[in-house]
Amino acid sequence: MFDTLGRLGKYLGQAANLMVGLPDYDAYLEHMRENHPEREPMTYEAFFRDRQEARYGGGQGRCC
Repeated sequence: MFDTLGRLGKYLGQAANLMVGLPDYDAYLEHMRENHPEREPMTYEAFFRDRQEARYGGGQGRCC
């Protein structure tokens, strides 16, 4: 039961973060381990900056 509640809490937290635009670093690390084990993952700071740039852009690809 506690395992199920823990997973539910994790998923709800991830959903809430995504709704407000906060990227999920743990999911990124898992993706890198599974799909790109030969590559060094970004630090949390670099990951956060990358996601901010992807979301807000540096003036490129936006119309306003």
